[in-house]
Amino acid sequence: MITGAAGAPRLIVTADDFGASISVNAAIERGHRDGILTCASLMVAGEAAADAVARARRLPGLGVGLHLVLVEGRPVLPPSAVPDLVDAHGRFRTNMARAGATIFFKPAARRQLAAEIRAQFEAFARTGLTLDHVNAHKHFHLHPTIAGLVLRIGRQFGLRAARAPIEPLAPVAAVEPARATLAGRIAAPYARLLARRLRRAGVRVPDAVFGLAWSGAMTPARVAGLVAHLPSGVSELYVHPAERDDWPGHAPGYAYRAELEALIAPATRDAVAARGVRLIRFSDWTEGVGA
Repeated sequence: MITGAAGAPRLIVTADDFGASISVNAAIERGHRDGILTCASLMVAGEAAADAVARARRLPGLGVGLHLVLVEGRPVLPPSAVPDLVDAHGRFRTNMARAGATIFFKPAARRQLAAEIRAQFEAFARTGLTLDHVNAHKHFHLHPTIAGLVLRIGRQFGLRAARAPIEPLAPVAAVEPARATLAGRIAAPYARLLARRLRRAGVRVPDAVFGLAWSGAMTPARVAGLVAHLPSGVSELYVHPAERDDWPGHAPGYAYRAELEALIAPATRDAVAARGVRLIRFSDWTEGVGA
C-alpha cells in the first residue's frame, strides 16, 4: 500500500498484538481494508494466531511482522524449556525489571531466551508470510541482551526493519499539551542506543515513532492531529485496535475501539490526503519503493 506524492512525509501505520484475539484480528483487517493501517505485528503464540495468519493471507497489501513476546504472554517453547523466563503457570513474567535482571545476570536464562527468540522467528517463518518487520511486546527489545539476540537470530530470517521507539515531543505537543513521562525519559537513551545498533547492522529504523505518549488512547482527533504534524522522513504510528474494549487479555484502560475508529475515521483519511502523506509498509521502504 503506497499513497501520497513523492517527497511527502512517509508514514507506516502498525497494529500490534495481531493474533491476541479474534476481536483484535477483526479490527486489524477492517483498519487495513477501510482505513490507513499498513502493517500488523503478529504474536505467533497468541490465542488467535491461526486466525490472524488466515486473515493476513487474504490481505496481500498488509505488511506483517513479528511481535516478539517475552513478557506478559506464553512462550512458543514448552515452559520446561524456558524455566527461568516463566512463572509457575508457564507464562512469561509480568515484572519486566526483574525479568530483565534475570536475563542480564543469569547465563542459563540467556540461553533459554535465545532458544525462545529463535522459536518465535521459526514459528513466523512456518506461516509462509514475508517478514515485514520486527518489534517486541512492551518494547522489551530495548533490553541490550534481547536486542543483540534479535539482531543475531533475525538476520537468519530476513530481518530488514525494526522499531526503535523514539517519539519526538514537538509533534505530540502540537496536538495537545504534553510533557515527557518518567518512563519515557528512562527508555529514551535505550531507544536511541537501539536505533544506532540496528542501523549499524543495516536494519532500517523509522526516524520517529508515535504511540508512546498516548498508548491505548490514540483517538481519531489525536491521530488526525499527528498526521497533520508529521516530521519529514519516515515515521511509524503504532496502535492497538480491537472491536471490543473488554476482549480476553485486554489491557485495563485501553480504548481499543477508539483506536480502530481512529484508523477508519474520515477525518484521519482527510488529514492524510491534506498533508499528502505517503502510507507505506516497512517492506516498501526496505525494498526501495517510496524510499
